[in-house]
Amino acid sequence: MIRFAALGIDHRHIFGMAANLLAEGADFAGYWTDGTPETLAGFTKRFPNVSRCDKAALLADPDIDLILISAVPADRADLAIAAMRSGKDVMSDKPGCTTLAQLDAIRAAQEETGRIWSIDFSERFEVPAMTRAAELVAEGAIGRVVQTTGLGPHRLNAATRPDWFFDRARYGGILTDIGSHQIDQFLFLTGSTDATVLRAYVANYANPIHPGLQDFGEIVLQSGDAHGYIRVDWYTPDALPTWGDGRLTILGTEGYIELRKYIDVGGTKGTDHLILVNGARCEKVDASDAGLPYFARLIDDIRNRTETAMPQAHTYKAMELAIRAQMLAEGTT
Repeated sequence: MIRFAALGIDHRHIFGMAANLLAEGADFAGYWTDGTPETLAGFTKRFPNVSRCDKAALLADPDIDLILISAVPADRADLAIAAMRSGKDVMSDKPGCTTLAQLDAIRAAQEETGRIWSIDFSERFEVPAMTRAAELVAEGAIGRVVQTTGLGPHRLNAATRPDWFFDRARYGGILTDIGSHQIDQFLFLTGSTDATVLRAYVANYANPIHPGLQDFGEIVLQSGDAHGYIRVDWYTPDALPTWGDGRLTILGTEGYIELRKYIDVGGTKGTDHLILVNGARCEKVDASDAGLPYFARLIDDIRNRTETAMPQAHTYKAMELAIRAQMLAEGTT
């Protein structure tokens, strides 16, 4: 049985990271977090039998195979490096790091130790519709993918957010943070191992009382004949009954797929709506039963030292491009 522990539970993403591993039969050995984050009550309610432990003790425990990290984004790199140098594999929340220097340090530690540094890009790995879309793309249902349009709106909930959420140096910027989801999907669906950031932009249009917040961002990418457009924001209106109307359009040479991941406004109830249009089919598919294979694959990778959940090079590249887009948008590169 794979045993895991958590270092840092500052973001609610830790709930899905841990729950999905437990669903695959892994054992939650304990957690450490700094201080009393806003997520603590929800965490202890969901995982009442998981004990808070000393960080050093968790890192020294030879029976712990995997460390989950959902600390403040700027702190994740140091925790990941400490975990790998303690002989543990790592699954980080996104973003896995916030600067290129941190990314270089993570790469050096990973290459030195041979451990796994993975990122749970939850907008791909925790969305069954993405599983089904990936299957259809692999089957050639829409031909060769030439463009993706990824939209990642989020609800701000400013009153419930901790101070670090509004501190650019601590959260990394909107493109490094939530933009990394969309870059991951672009690389994966187009089969790209690299890309050029042609345009990147960030702004604060609606939240002047939080000057450190970036509430709008966009990226234009290209990799050979593959093109990508990304828009992320913190503008989800209160009337929407979920945190964001996340959408993805995958354009192929022989058709297209549209995902309405979390809601289909005015349409079918539920989540994971997939629209497929090609030469023979024009239909909406309920993809909610497509599964979440990332977690089982990562467990297999830990056991077998393979890269079936996500290639290590892909993890590096997704974060590198997100950080470079952030730098371009801010005029620092």
